[in-house]
Amino acid sequence: MKTARYYELGRRDEVRCLLCPHRCYIGEGKTGICRIRKNIDGDLYLTTWGVVSSVGFDPIEKKPLYHFYPGSIIFSIGNFGCNLRCKFCQNWQISQEVPADVHRLRKHSPEELMKMALAKNTNIGVAYTYNEPVVWFEYMMDIAEAAKKEELKNVVVTNGYINPEPLDELLEVTDAFNVDLKAFTEEFYKTQTISKLEPVKDTLKRIRRSGKHLEITNLLITGHNDDTRQFTEMVKWIAGELGEDTVLHLSRYFPTYKMSAPPTSLSLMEDFFDIARQKLNYVYLGNIASATGQHTYCPKCGQKVIDRSRYNTWVNGLDNKGKCTRCGHQVVKHL
Repeated sequence: MKTARYYELGRRDEVRCLLCPHRCYIGEGKTGICRIRKNIDGDLYLTTWGVVSSVGFDPIEKKPLYHFYPGSIIFSIGNFGCNLRCKFCQNWQISQEVPADVHRLRKHSPEELMKMALAKNTNIGVAYTYNEPVVWFEYMMDIAEAAKKEELKNVVVTNGYINPEPLDELLEVTDAFNVDLKAFTEEFYKTQTISKLEPVKDTLKRIRRSGKHLEITNLLITGHNDDTRQFTEMVKWIAGELGEDTVLHLSRYFPTYKMSAPPTSLSLMEDFFDIARQKLNYVYLGNIASATGQHTYCPKCGQKVIDRSRYNTWVNGLDNKGKCTRCGHQVVKHL
């Protein structure tokens, strides 16, 4: 365990967590909505510091990040818990189900994880992923600071539900983010995730202003966030607030956890892909077998600059500075 960084004393024996917009009031012996930040004798602790649920090397495209060192390998780490309650959670076994006795689980210090990360000389860094990394903030920060000392990149795959102050601290050590923008209505966030949309939008804007690399994932769920008008509004907002070069991944939904709606139709995926491309230069399709929406094209001259097949990547049309070899347009800043 480790003492939490963001909390204050509450009423009676309560503490109030200040890490995310839930701002949970937590009674003695209880945890917040994330299930891993616990009030013990009037102090708030991260109960899973040092605990890992999963570790391993992944293609950077699996995060997904398509414009951040494409074709590279990154060391990925998962913990437990989440501050959302998504009924369609893809990794619910570690995000929504926290083992009763986490102390008996596999443990690694940041230093041990660095040895693992450095064991593969082609590895570019560390990705905090698999479950929501915000809820194990202190452990993530300790690992990230160790990674920086080794000149490794830090990548955070997140739902973006974090308060501004801890986000600013995270921005100091993070090189790239993939933020899951789950929908574009408060109603969806309230009923399907037990959270709010506005804080996520604020997180996205703060990341963009910081200059750190940003990509967005939107899981299209049949009958829940597949309204054409709402999707169009989301794309307009991304283009207007974050920029037309913002990378957007549209991911196909399949029934899982508490969600039984049928898989997203391929025709809807393709229709929304076309809608997004009217405003954004880089749109991709994920969780589908089709090659549509996998490759990267220069938005200025149309040349295919990156070829992809599943997680295999070939950078053929970019120079060593990430510019299109045909017209010189900057396509990828991190290559």
